[in-house]
Amino acid sequence: MSGEPDERSRELARRLAAVRTRIGDACSAAGRDPAEVALLAVTKTVPAADVARLLDLGITDFGENRAQEAAAKVEEVAALRSGGRWHLVGGLQRNKARAVVRWAERVESVDSIRLADALDDAVRRAQDAGDRAGPLSVLLQFSVDGDPRRGGVPSEGLGPLAEHVVDCAGLHLDGLMAVAPLDADPDAAFAAVAAAADRLRSAFPQARTLSAGMSGDLEVAIRHGSNVVRVGTALVGERRIASP
Repeated sequence: MSGEPDERSRELARRLAAVRTRIGDACSAAGRDPAEVALLAVTKTVPAADVARLLDLGITDFGENRAQEAAAKVEEVAALRSGGRWHLVGGLQRNKARAVVRWAERVESVDSIRLADALDDAVRRAQDAGDRAGPLSVLLQFSVDGDPRRGGVPSEGLGPLAEHVVDCAGLHLDGLMAVAPLDADPDAAFAAVAAAADRLRSAFPQARTLSAGMSGDLEVAIRHGSNVVRVGTALVGERRIASP
């Protein structure tokens, strides 16, 4: 991966340019500055070598869905390149909190008081052990339709959960994350997400981040105010762990 870019690096560069064009066009259509929208590269099942290539292309933030896979990959990437910030964007079991806080910049899927408590305890233990310097940034995962099978907290639960998180010394409430249900109208779904984010921000001004929109619906999410889009397939293709 040194010297001239290889074929995979060139493919990733083309894909990245296309994604950035989509973000730019969506921002233009919405009357927004593209600099307001951050790109989070979702690298679930992507090999460490590809993450290193994306770092070379200027991507700085990476999202992982599975705690165990992510922990190993963080170490592999660190052996190849320095830099990069890691986010957990998938569901998290409480018993994996201690492992996650060693590498995660942010957990975007906090949807219960019990998970918040587990992360808070894990952060403070990691700080005491010298494994972590600062608090953990968290986003509350909002459930658009209230279906517990999809994860997330329904609208009426956001306020109490946010109140609890801000009282956790090891956590910092940064905002909201949401996924539009596959069977929902995207405009209606992201309008509901935007309204929930506005309510959260009104009560907790520090909660400025809205992580919404993926490969198939980022334009709609940007139109409704998303300032982080989580892009996997459009950026890296069909994902799989493979040799570099």
